[in-house]
Amino acid sequence: MSRERRKKILRFLEAAAVAAVVLDLAVYLFGVRPLRGDVVQNENAYRQESLQLKQLQLRVAQLEKFQQELPTAGDKLNDFVKDHVPPRQTVFSDAARLVRVLTQKSGVQLDNISYKLSSEKGEPFDQLGLDISVEGPFPNLLRFAHSLETADDLILVRDFSFAAGEHGTVNLRVGGVLYLTP
Repeated sequence: MSRERRKKILRFLEAAAVAAVVLDLAVYLFGVRPLRGDVVQNENAYRQESLQLKQLQLRVAQLEKFQQELPTAGDKLNDFVKDHVPPRQTVFSDAARLVRVLTQKSGVQLDNISYKLSSEKGEPFDQLGLDISVEGPFPNLLRFAHSLETADDLILVRDFSFAAGEHGTVNLRVGGVLYLTP
């Protein structure tokens, strides 16, 4: 092979190599690089959609569970109201009886009990405000307060305060709300 011919072949190969590099660079700059941004953006969108789909599937599962329990929820709510929320006709005597029983069980002396009935439109229950004053040894007062909070009737203890009593006893004033059906 002649020298001239080798030079032509080498120039041709060099030109082909340069063209291949330029073509590769052009494909990278104008094809791969812009598409890479789109691919990353599409992957992020896919992840977000997938996460949202999983969240919605969990929500649907929760709603299906609630829907299965819904037919019995009304009965359970009625049973709760019947068992724990006294009717308005008997609430005063029930509250007095409850306080009397709890004072006897806890070993404290009832000083005073007062009631305040309040009802607001749109509320499912009326409220009977209770203000109870009892006197006795400190551990017995705590037992009384705990018994009042854990009574079967729906009572919410709002506040209570202690004060020194006579002959080494302590006075306890408890304010609370007894919920009742209108």
